[in-house]
Amino acid sequence: MTDALTLLWPAFVVAICLVGIHAYFGIEVLRRKVIFVDLALAQIAALGATVAFLLGHPVQSAAAYGYSLSFTLAAAVLLTFTRAWSARIPQEALIGVIYVVAAAAAILLIDRAPQGAEHLKQILTGNIVTSGIDELVFIAPLYLVIAALHAILRRWLAQGGSVAWEFLFYATFGIVVTSSVALAGVLLVFSFLIIPAVIGVLYADALARQLAIGWLAGAMTSAAGLAISFAFDLPTGATIVATFGGTLLVVAGFWRAFRRGRAGATSRSSAHPARIL
Repeated sequence: MTDALTLLWPAFVVAICLVGIHAYFGIEVLRRKVIFVDLALAQIAALGATVAFLLGHPVQSAAAYGYSLSFTLAAAVLLTFTRAWSARIPQEALIGVIYVVAAAAAILLIDRAPQGAEHLKQILTGNIVTSGIDELVFIAPLYLVIAALHAILRRWLAQGGSVAWEFLFYATFGIVVTSSVALAGVLLVFSFLIIPAVIGVLYADALARQLAIGWLAGAMTSAAGLAISFAFDLPTGATIVATFGGTLLVVAGFWRAFRRGRAGATSRSSAHPARIL
């Protein structure tokens, strides 16, 4: 047990940081109805890392991060200026195109690269279990600054509309995604973004309650996924993603049962109104 805690607690703290910032962005993504924007930006960041890898830079290096961030900010510019298309074409269609093209480009680039298959696996699932204090020292202040910026400017960012506010949203989102993908991989980052946010939105209307529920669900699921991967010697990233999927199924089942119970109680009270004495 002591060995497990020693190995897993740094990864768990990193996961808490990722859940904390991504649950907020997930709620915003759901509100804006651009569900797969995180997946697209994550794949763009992975494409940048792949280019750096082919140029001889280590995956966990400043150069690789710089390439990923540059690619992601370019995608943020594209998303900002195509927002106006949503009157005729859903922006989700463009987001899907960005994801597919970026994924295909990454596969083409690493097809003949030495250890290309291993690099592709690293991009998709990451290796969060090896994260530690060094990663926390970098991501925790960065995420806190971005969270504070969004808290201060929330009214304008929520309204959107202008090019400047749209770019600020996508640029800060891109910075978060780039930093997260380097630690956790594309699939796990998408799970951190969407699933806690969906659970929060299912059970609450106010943002504060949505965040509280999403954070709690994300923290508990991350802990369970890490424990399962350690107990059964499974790939950590894929195990946590699968655990998030299972959690969503269970939570959605409870929510549906709760809704049916409330609907049944309402219909019974309507069918048997109280008599006036």
